[in-house]
Amino acid sequence: MLTPTQDRALTFIRRYLKRRGYAPSLIEIAEGIGISSKGTAHRHVQALAEAGAIRLIAGRKRGIELVETAQASKLSLPLLGAIAAGQPIEAIPGQDRLDLADYLLGDNRYALQVKGDSMIGIGILDGDLVIIERCDTAEDNAIVVALIDDQEATLKRLRRLKSGRIKLIAENPDIPPMIYAAKRVRIQGVLVCQLRRYQ
Repeated sequence: MLTPTQDRALTFIRRYLKRRGYAPSLIEIAEGIGISSKGTAHRHVQALAEAGAIRLIAGRKRGIELVETAQASKLSLPLLGAIAAGQPIEAIPGQDRLDLADYLLGDNRYALQVKGDSMIGIGILDGDLVIIERCDTAEDNAIVVALIDDQEATLKRLRRLKSGRIKLIAENPDIPPMIYAAKRVRIQGVLVCQLRRYQ
């Protein structure tokens, strides 16, 4: 188990790596988590390494690697090029890899299984899995997880009306939109991607 300060340090390192592409220095970690001592930051970094949250690379300046990054590299597939869904195109082999972690993983993401056919118009079918980014607000026209009256959650397109009410729109012409007073609806996340298995 990490202490609250170690957890803050890990969060800071994770965000710094994602934003800059390289690890923070001990001084930057200390400043980032609100402590004044480089030595204290070093102890927290050592504790994170002992806990298995990071890997320290000897002899390298800024030699911190997230263990989850190393594990996430296994969550990739060869990206061999493009394929037409209309007229055939020339198959061009590629050397890239598709990192599934970019699509699926994140501190604030979770998965839900879709039940029902209210979103079939945008290709979200009964039984599909959707990946949701946790948040409490969203732009108009976003596909959101909306909690109604703190009881029922639904996946719908969000629309704010001039009256101040919230319109939740199904992507199925057979299902009418639902309109609620804004205080009855809480946004719990926005759609990031969906998954469907055929075999």
